[in-house]
Amino acid sequence: MDAILKAATKAFNPKKPKDTKAIEEFDRLIEKTPTLTVLNALNGLMKSSTTPPWVRSKVKEALSLVPLRPDGVRATLECVASVHPASTVKASEAAVPQKKGANITQEALKIASGVISVPPVTTTPKRWYSAIGPQLLALLDGDEGLDLARAAAYIIGFRILGDKELGATGTVGWRCLAAPMVNPISPPPALLEAGAAADGIVDTTKDRVLVRPGDLVTALHRLQSLLSLHPNPDLSSWLLRPMTRSLWALASWPAPAPLAAEKVCTPALELLKIFLRLMRSPQGILFFVHYLGYVGGRDKSNPEWIFKSTGEGLIQIVDARQPLGSTSTSVPGLTLEVMDQKIPKLLDLVASTFSDADISTAFLELFKKWLKSAGRLKEVDISAKQEVEQDPLSQLSEVKMLEGMIKWFPEKLATQPKHILDLVSQILAGAGDKPDDDDEFITVALSLLSMVITTPGFQKSRVDPEILTLIESSLDTLSKGPSDMSKTATNLRLLLLHRDEIDPDAPATTAPTDRQIKDRQTWSLAISYITEADAPPPVRAEGLNLISTLITSHSPVLDIPAILVLLSSLMADAEEFIYLRIIKLYTQLCNAHPRSVLRELTDHFVDTRETQALDTRLRFGEAILQVIQRMGETFAGDLAHETGNALVAVAGRRGRRPKTEARQLIEAKAQERRNREAAEAWEGEVPDMSDPATAEEKRKNEELEKILAGWDSKRGSEDVRVRASALSILGAAAEVNVAGLGRQVVIGAVDLCVSVLQLETAAEKGILRRAAVVFVMSFVRALEEAREKGRDLGFGFSKKAQEGVTRILRYVSETDNDGLVVQHARDVVESLENWQVVSLLPAEGARYPEIDGLTRLAGLEIDPERSAAGQDSAGSGSVRPRIEEVE
Repeated sequence: MDAILKAATKAFNPKKPKDTKAIEEFDRLIEKTPTLTVLNALNGLMKSSTTPPWVRSKVKEALSLVPLRPDGVRATLECVASVHPASTVKASEAAVPQKKGANITQEALKIASGVISVPPVTTTPKRWYSAIGPQLLALLDGDEGLDLARAAAYIIGFRILGDKELGATGTVGWRCLAAPMVNPISPPPALLEAGAAADGIVDTTKDRVLVRPGDLVTALHRLQSLLSLHPNPDLSSWLLRPMTRSLWALASWPAPAPLAAEKVCTPALELLKIFLRLMRSPQGILFFVHYLGYVGGRDKSNPEWIFKSTGEGLIQIVDARQPLGSTSTSVPGLTLEVMDQKIPKLLDLVASTFSDADISTAFLELFKKWLKSAGRLKEVDISAKQEVEQDPLSQLSEVKMLEGMIKWFPEKLATQPKHILDLVSQILAGAGDKPDDDDEFITVALSLLSMVITTPGFQKSRVDPEILTLIESSLDTLSKGPSDMSKTATNLRLLLLHRDEIDPDAPATTAPTDRQIKDRQTWSLAISYITEADAPPPVRAEGLNLISTLITSHSPVLDIPAILVLLSSLMADAEEFIYLRIIKLYTQLCNAHPRSVLRELTDHFVDTRETQALDTRLRFGEAILQVIQRMGETFAGDLAHETGNALVAVAGRRGRRPKTEARQLIEAKAQERRNREAAEAWEGEVPDMSDPATAEEKRKNEELEKILAGWDSKRGSEDVRVRASALSILGAAAEVNVAGLGRQVVIGAVDLCVSVLQLETAAEKGILRRAAVVFVMSFVRALEEAREKGRDLGFGFSKKAQEGVTRILRYVSETDNDGLVVQHARDVVESLENWQVVSLLPAEGARYPEIDGLTRLAGLEIDPERSAAGQDSAGSGSVRPRIEEVE
């Protein structure tokens, strides 16, 4: 710090002429200093009050350019993580790179991402992203630790590619961060031309490799990490959509080698599942049937590049454009063998990603297409474009897919009985015209009809009478024919005739509306996305988004108790993107169901049965805070009183948690046993392997460890962090609607804060005392706001109570061992004194006559005009001016 300050003073002193040599020496000093060292030194100069302003500006400029260094991004992340208050990294660990990555909290990550994602004004976006892009992608590989990989995913996915200005297609952010992951999987034309130009001399005996196997593996791994570690559903759809065909070709690779299956096919299949679940369209099934034999390129019939296996068992991308005289590269076509290998893989993909309704819709589309090609469908959509004639293998692949869907998903195909019966009626109506050609179509139609009418809940009354009459007459005709299907037609005709008589006691049900059907499908899809054990993170996030759409649309299919139970069970999830979205869902639900939501959250925060972990309880506390802020002035009445009393009880000192105490005793005995075994192994005291460099640093670490240990509950008492959270929520509730809390809750909270400041003076209780002081500040703010608006709260802050609280706060500001408590106490004392003066003035909008610029003071009448006139307020008699002394 001294060297940098001395060099900056010499180089940038405004009182001296510009010294180019000194500026160069300053730049060299900054450049040759190790990254973490220069970060700590520059941060120290920025915080120092003795740093001159003109030096501070240069230090800030040098600090903003640190990420441009080869290790600048990682160093910036670790530096912010080590100095942020939420970090648990020791000071001794912050001085050297972390072997497993920095301990980066969500709060620290937001600060660091803002520094890294936006280029400073002193450099160009091209230079900035060209320097930080490779660093972020390298961190995304995961070799430097999961924390750094998750941080890189957040910066890339949310702060750069998630921003339209920074990461839209074609921008420098997209070229430096998205293109290195997308282009190796689906090469653009520019990459083809670059590959051709880079080769120089064309060797017609070998394949021209456009993407090496290692680059393809790296791109797939980075893309999977980006979309999984910090999922952004919109970004996932946007990145994966252009490469869907490539992912399908890799995921369905015929008979892959073990190495290719592990490093290429499996990641490609997971990415493909993410996209299909986010897309939620039956057209995806038809798309993959059309591209069943896709091997690469933009033109399926004449691709410019293809995927090809290597001798080592991996997959690469080669140029499929054959130069003159070249016979090395051949484009593989769709064969019966490949078709038999890929159809089961496609059916398995469909079963794991598509809903029943999507599967049924896709089946109907394929079925219609098959009937049209055979001339068996009478009603053809005249608005549809004339389809290009397909080759026999493509038609065969569609037929095989139809057969596979009937075999794999018989129960799922009956989810749209109306459309199926319509098609069946058209097929059976033409039966008998060409008996020899109709057997295949009639067999499929009878199978579909049997599947629909045997479905539980089928009712003839819901079927169109014309379609029902046509089917019954067609079955009667088939039952009298000589074919082998006559017996099947007879059985179906009898079953259809007596279907409603099979269960005569079944109550008649009302057919659901289209919206109810759609909302139920959305709800089922959301639940499957969230609860599936192997659901990737973007899919789970999309499941929560689907529930959010149902809540905001006030869907009648929502079961509020079931949603609350689901959200409460998910709150313990360790992923930030899960519990942060759940808190948002709670705030959306409270608009229509405030009582149910707030009581559910309060029960879990209080945790009477001691089933919740500490982090989970704190998350419920955050949800309570946001729900109260969302409710605003509607936070009142019995609900506010119940919530306030529960928070006061949690923040108090008399709670006892027997299960927690029993758990602590077990853990203490286990730790004592481990310490004893370690001492026996070392034959004495166990040496400390992580001693800091200085005695001062060791002392600070011991104090921090003591504070952290003191936060945990002692002898079954409430955890200090939960108590501080409860007081903080009470303070926010007071600012939102202090009248809603009620007199008893407010009195109890103020008394509790006074007791905390007087009795709980230990160092580990510092966060609790901070919350107590801040609550007093929030209470005073709420009273002042009510006074300004002329609201009568029904209670106030008596002069005696003010004097008592002020006296205690003054004492705390002079004696407390926590710097933040001292500063907060001083601020609150100053605010209380100012409020006492301001409260003597009339509230804004009060109707008092202005008298020469003066208005009425509380308890003191000033009316010089009346006194001069010698008239009393009634206009009669003479009175002398009077001064009233009031307490």
